[in-house]
Amino acid sequence: MKRTNLTATLFTAIGISAIAFTNTPYSIASAENLQDTQQLLSTKECPKCNLTGTGLVVADLAGANLSGADLSRANLSRANLMGADLTQANLTGASLNGANLAGANLSGAILDGTDLRDAYLVNAQLFGTSLNRAYIQGTIGIPLYAGTPEDFYAWGVVEAERGNYRAAIENYNQALSIKEDFAAAFLARGIARLRLSDEGGATQDAQIAGKLFTDQGNAPGYQASQNLIVLAEITKNPPKASDRPSLGNALLGIGSLLLQFLSPL
Repeated sequence: MKRTNLTATLFTAIGISAIAFTNTPYSIASAENLQDTQQLLSTKECPKCNLTGTGLVVADLAGANLSGADLSRANLSRANLMGADLTQANLTGASLNGANLAGANLSGAILDGTDLRDAYLVNAQLFGTSLNRAYIQGTIGIPLYAGTPEDFYAWGVVEAERGNYRAAIENYNQALSIKEDFAAAFLARGIARLRLSDEGGATQDAQIAGKLFTDQGNAPGYQASQNLIVLAEITKNPPKASDRPSLGNALLGIGSLLLQFLSPL
C-alpha cells in the first residue's frame, strides 16, 4: 500500500467527526422520512428507505432489513444491530459509535466518515466494504479480510497513541497473521508490550524485528530495535533511581519512528 493511502488511514482513524448528533433516542430528523422511520421501528423491514439524519440512538434493530437504505448522517450510536442486513446501505457520516453489529451484513456498505468507534463487529460481514475512511478507534472484531497488514498496523499505532496498548497489540497481531515478516509490526508490538510491563515479550519482539530489519536493509529500524532491547533490560533491571531514564521519554524516540515504517523497506 502506498504511503499516501496509509497517511489517509491514520488521518481518518485519528480524526473526530465534525457532525453533531442528537442524544435523544428515536428523534426524527425531518418529516420527509417520518414514514420510513415509523415503518422501521414497527416492522424492522425498511429496505431502500430514506433514513437520512434520523436519530436512532440505542434503538433495538436486531435482525432489521436495511439493505440499500440511505442512513447517511443517521445517529445509530449504541443501537442493537445484531444480525441486521445493511448490505449496500449508505452510512456516510453516520454514527455507529458503540453499536452492536455482531453478525450484521455490511457487505458493499458505504462507510465514508462513518463513526464505528467502540462498535462490536464480531462475525460481521464486510465484503466489498472499505474501512479506510471510517473512524475505528476501539472497534472490536474487524475481520482479517477487511484490512491490509498496513491498515492493521496503522490502526494499532493509533490505539497505542491513545494509550490503549492491548487494543494496539490486537491490531499488530492481525497485521502479523497476514504478513509474517512485517518488521515494523514486531517493533511496535514490542513497544506496546513494554508499556504493559512485559519486558520479556518486548525483548523477543525487538530481537525478531532487528533480524527482519537487517534482512530488509533498514538501518534505522534495526537501531530502533536495539534501543528497545536496551530499554527492556533497563526496565527489568533498573539502575539507581537517580540514574534511571524516563521510560516515557526513551520510548518517545522510538515511537516517533513508527510512522516511517508504514511502507517497510
